[in-house]
Formats: sequence, structure tokens, C-alpha cells
Amino acid sequence: MQAHPRYRELVEQGFAAANFIQDLGIRLLDCGPGWVEAELDVLPRHLQQNGYIHAGVQTTLADHAAGGAAATLLADGCTVLTLEFKVNLLRPARSERLLCRAEVLKAGRQATVVESEVFGYEKGERRLYSKASVTLAVVEIPA
Repeated sequence: MQAHPRYRELVEQGFAAANFIQDLGIRLLDCGPGWVEAELDVLPRHLQQNGYIHAGVQTTLADHAAGGAAATLLADGCTVLTLEFKVNLLRPARSERLLCRAEVLKAGRQATVVESEVFGYEKGERRLYSKASVTLAVVEIPA
């Protein structure tokens, strides 16, 4: 599939209009045809009871970035909705900032599959915290 001619605008709108994403503090870093990069400055509210970054925070970052990546390849008049995702939490996450890169593996007319990686830095070393596989339905925007 080809990139949407206004893909950057669509992705920016998707991040700006998602209230939950705004509440968490997730921000778009960059995007291109078939990929999105996003970030989150980690605050105490993002931590679970043992001081690690909550799995739900990582999952939300991975899912929303995946939706943005899928949106870059949509036809006019369409949007995406998450159908299913699987997340592997690879290690306890402790970082001042989370980064996520989502890349489309297969874009289709009815469904798109995206892979997202969430990572941070500990003592200057990049650490992969979680990896998600996200399947999104391609749906027409109601008139």
C-alpha cells in the first residue's frame, strides 16, 4: 500500500485528539510511511506498586504508536481500530523516558499488522522492555 498523501497530518491529529493519550503524556516524535516513533516522560503516576513502569502504560504506548503507523498507509475516508494485541514484557522497566517505534509488517484493505518496541535507557544503555504485535481493523469513517 502507498502512504497517505497527508500521513503526517493524520498521525498528528490522532495523537492530539486522543484524550487518554494526552492524559498519560504520550507524544509523537516522528513518523513516515509505515512507521511512528513516540515517547513518554515517566512520572510517578506511571509506576506500579514496586516502582517499575506499569505494563498498562507500556501497552498503551505500543498500541497507540501502532495505530499511528497503520494510519500512515490508509486510504482517504478510513481509520483503524485495534482488533487484537499481544505484548511480551521482557524485563522490569525503569527509565526516566520510554520510547516506542512501531512499524507496519503488513498493510491490508481490511486489517493491518504492526510491531511495536518499547524501550528506555538505564545507566546510558538502551534496554528493550516490551514488544507488541498489534492487529488493526481498517474501517470507513462514518459520514
